[in-house]
Amino acid sequence: MAYQHLFGPVPSRRLGISLGIDLVPHKTCTFNCVYCECGQTTDLTCERREYVPTDRVLAELDDFLARDPDLDYVTFAGSGEPTLHSGIGEIIAFIKDLYPRYRVAVLTGSAPLADPEVRTALMRADLVVPSLDAVSEEVFLEVNRPCSGLTAAGVLAGITAFAREFPGEVWLEVFIVPGKNDTEEELLRIRDAVAAIGPDRVQVNTLDRPGTEAWVRPALPRTVERAVSLLGGNAEAIGAACTGPVVLPDLREALESILSTVRRRPCTPGDLAVLLGLRPAEISKCLRVLEDTGMVETVQEKRGMFYRAV
Repeated sequence: MAYQHLFGPVPSRRLGISLGIDLVPHKTCTFNCVYCECGQTTDLTCERREYVPTDRVLAELDDFLARDPDLDYVTFAGSGEPTLHSGIGEIIAFIKDLYPRYRVAVLTGSAPLADPEVRTALMRADLVVPSLDAVSEEVFLEVNRPCSGLTAAGVLAGITAFAREFPGEVWLEVFIVPGKNDTEEELLRIRDAVAAIGPDRVQVNTLDRPGTEAWVRPALPRTVERAVSLLGGNAEAIGAACTGPVVLPDLREALESILSTVRRRPCTPGDLAVLLGLRPAEISKCLRVLEDTGMVETVQEKRGMFYRAV
């Protein structure tokens, strides 16, 4: 079966070996964050609906998980905000009922958590990773550039309500954008929000690949360390990418895996080698093929040459 809505498995910095589920077309989201590695939001929306066929997602999951793959998580992530898909609760239930050995994670920008229906839909997940990049309205608007009607206060209230109801783990992600949300004033506001939410972990992140806006740069290590210190005892910096082998038996599968990866976010050849478990020479060969056929293009950044889908 050719998968349209599954990607990976890939080694994740936080989640180990993770099978991704992409429930919305690129790039459908409640936010147009300045740092997003998936690029500009083309459908800025708060509308919940069945963006891709639920039955198709279930069929792909059944086909893949029936093979008993070794996974740490099945993760809802990818090209936008997964909780906008009206069938996410049904899909989570399918995994937990038919394949209970697999842990389910949901990565969310957090805005839909203000909706009680969304919170209910996520109750059977094992882990939810909501984002909170700002508490003040001014910084929220500058960093997250939300859909009309969303406020920082509303997002915070949704995360807080969800964390109180959810029986699984909550890892709160704070993405540092230098010059925007790294001031002591804003970080102390976030610290107060963390105290209200009570997450199991707070993970401080910063740019690793090219973001949406060219002016966004990675926070310096000392800035990240300062944020970790200010945010409290369960805060941690997200480390470097994990390594681990993912077997790809032929060139076609390698090409498809590389293209699927760079469609979601730009990567260097080194990133791809780590994520896909391929030798650098194999990555280079595949990238040449994809570049020659006009399927990828390059962009030079401080960390190196990044490849992205055309």
